[in-house]
Amino acid sequence: MIVNYLGYIAVGAVLVVLLMGLWNMMRGGNSNTSQKLMRWRVGLQFVAILVLMLGLYFSQR
Repeated sequence: MIVNYLGYIAVGAVLVVLLMGLWNMMRGGNSNTSQKLMRWRVGLQFVAILVLMLGLYFSQR
């Protein structure tokens, strides 16, 4: 089902943005960039949760 693949992609996107933000903070990068990446992470987490919940909903039908 396509929702399963979208779930993996969404979680992977969250992981990538999280690692990018952590890398930027550890190397002492621009704080505005870190802030922007963490905002993206929160938004992607919201999307990932929605996709996973849709996957659960459709798997029960």
